[in-house]
Amino acid sequence: MGKAKVIWSSGFAYALGLLATDGNLSSDGRHINFTSKDRAQVQTFKKCLGLENKIGKKSRGGEKTKKYFQIQFGDRNFYEYMEKLGITAKKSKTIGELKVEDKYFADFLRGCIDGDGSIGAYRHPESKNPQLRVRIYSASPKFLEWMKEKVSQLFKIKSGWIEFKEGGIGVLVYAKADSIILLNKIYYRGVEYKLERKYNTAKPFLRA
Repeated sequence: MGKAKVIWSSGFAYALGLLATDGNLSSDGRHINFTSKDRAQVQTFKKCLGLENKIGKKSRGGEKTKKYFQIQFGDRNFYEYMEKLGITAKKSKTIGELKVEDKYFADFLRGCIDGDGSIGAYRHPESKNPQLRVRIYSASPKFLEWMKEKVSQLFKIKSGWIEFKEGGIGVLVYAKADSIILLNKIYYRGVEYKLERKYNTAKPFLRA
C-alpha cells in the first residue's frame, strides 16, 4: 500500500499539478498528503498515481467539522522524486521552476488550475458581453513567473500578468482571448482527468 506509480503520463502530470498547488510533503521525508473539498478530485488524484490508500476526512484552520477529503501515503522513493522535480516540504513560498516534460505540460497546468486556480465566466455589467478570466494562485512569485514563461513558450500566449493580493498571495491572470486559447490547450480532445465543475465553466469556450 501507498506506493505511487512514477511513470510520466497525462495522469501523472495532472496529479503533479494538483500536488504542486494544493498538496503537501511532510518534513519527515516520506509522507505525502493531498486535501480537497471535492471528494471526486481526491479520487482522481488517487487514480492517477495508482494508490490503494483510503480517502479520509479532516478539518482545517481550527474548524471542528471535518468537511475536507484527504489521502495520505508514505513512499520515500516518490517523495525523493518529487524533490528532484522541484516540489519540496514547506513549498508554498519557495516553489519555483519544476521539471515538467513539455509533452505533458498542458495536463500539469490543468492540475494546477483545478488545484488552486479558477476559471471565471461572467457578463460585463454594462456591455453584457461574456467575460472570461483564468487565474492561478500561489504564494511564490518564482512559480508564477515560471508558469507564465512556460505558457508563453509552449502555447504562444505572450500576455498575462501577475498581481499580488493581501497576505502575499500572487495570482497569474489571463484575459478573455488568451484564456480561450489556454482552455483549448488544456482541455484537448479526449482529455481524461479534470474537475467537472471547472470544465463545465470552460466548456462554452471550447472548440473541441
